[in-house]
Amino acid sequence: MIDFEEEIKKFQPSLEVDDAEDAIYNNDVPDITDLISKIMEDMSK
Repeated sequence: MIDFEEEIKKFQPSLEVDDAEDAIYNNDVPDITDLISKIMEDMSK
């Protein structure tokens, strides 16, 4: 039988996951609400 507690202790995330996490958190791309707000602001001018 698998000892999940022991497996969790041995777990190490892959480098790709760390790289992806850094790229996601450090990316300053506006989300959809920012874009809609900008469009509405431009339309009201």
